[in-house]
Amino acid sequence: MTASTIVSKALGYAAALFVILLLVGQLLGQPILLGYVATGSMEPTMDAGDGFVAIPNAVTGDVQEGDVVVFQARELHDGGLTTHRVVGETEGGYITKGDANPFTDQDGGEPPVTDGQVVARALQINGEVVTIPYLGTLVMGIQGVALAAANAVTSVFGMATTSSNGLGSMLVAIGVALLGFGTLLDRLGPARRETTRRRSRENVLAFWTVLGLILLVFVTLATAAMVVPSGTYEYGLISSESPTDDPQIIEPGATTELTRSVNNAGYLPVVVVHEAESNGISADPGWQTIGIRGHSETTVRLSAPKEPGEYTRSLGEYRYLAVLPPSLLVWLHGLHPFAAIAAVNGVVVGVTVAIIILLFGSGDLRLRSGPDHVSLSTRLERRLRRWLRDRE
Repeated sequence: MTASTIVSKALGYAAALFVILLLVGQLLGQPILLGYVATGSMEPTMDAGDGFVAIPNAVTGDVQEGDVVVFQARELHDGGLTTHRVVGETEGGYITKGDANPFTDQDGGEPPVTDGQVVARALQINGEVVTIPYLGTLVMGIQGVALAAANAVTSVFGMATTSSNGLGSMLVAIGVALLGFGTLLDRLGPARRETTRRRSRENVLAFWTVLGLILLVFVTLATAAMVVPSGTYEYGLISSESPTDDPQIIEPGATTELTRSVNNAGYLPVVVVHEAESNGISADPGWQTIGIRGHSETTVRLSAPKEPGEYTRSLGEYRYLAVLPPSLLVWLHGLHPFAAIAAVNGVVVGVTVAIIILLFGSGDLRLRSGPDHVSLSTRLERRLRRWLRDRE
């Protein structure tokens, strides 16, 4: 294998991985290693359509003033993901602002951003955000084409017109996935046809090897989608003989209630389990299912000790992709969170294997390149048609 072939394959792997990361990030409503900005609110740091490297908040430590964060807004962009800079901090949360905006998000009606809303941070080197020019422009362009096609199809069948946050996004996700896997398969094949006979079959892909690579990516990202948003949330509580209107300053021995908003910005439903991780705290309901791009609320009850003082209460939040009955996931969580995660990943593996075998069979994949051969996309299309015809 020549150096140029190695470089070509490495670039193909990287391109396929980037595409898959964008796909899964859009489906789950949370950037996974890659994100992009759709507006010019962060200029000149990031132009509209620029991509960036998104580091999950769980591995970056505390948010600092000056960080560019991706957070789940409550008011901005109809409650969607927003990428802005942290310019201050209050007792209620962080003050955020787009670099190009003349006022903060909180001046515009967005409540202070809490740690629970922050899902990622843009990678910065020497204070400068690392950007990928035009990455978002490409994705949004594909999304626009897919949305137009989806609306044309739905109008034919008399269905409601979809929006860019609905079916169009799902079609983009599916299209990008096929593009990514097509690129992966193309790059696994040889760059040119060999003229000499070899014992090794470089233009034949071992089916189970390819399937294993695909499953590795899916399982890794599914696990990240469940682990990264999970975490422990702390509530300050003051037990005082002089309580105030602040619900977190109460009489000794009394109980107060707070409302916690739980969001799901993705296109897959999730089961959220709330679990007390300290004394004097509980959640009602203890678990809930949140639908696609939905939100819900839970009541958090804090109990003050009989001794005056300042206390901290901790509540754990665990998320699982709702691919199994919610009650079963909750039961598995009761055994151990890893048991629930393993069960979800088992379903992901089973469904993926079944779909791929149904579409392509279980034989090795023979890939050819060069002008004298049919392109990979055409062969995949023919195989899909044959599969559909055989089932009529």
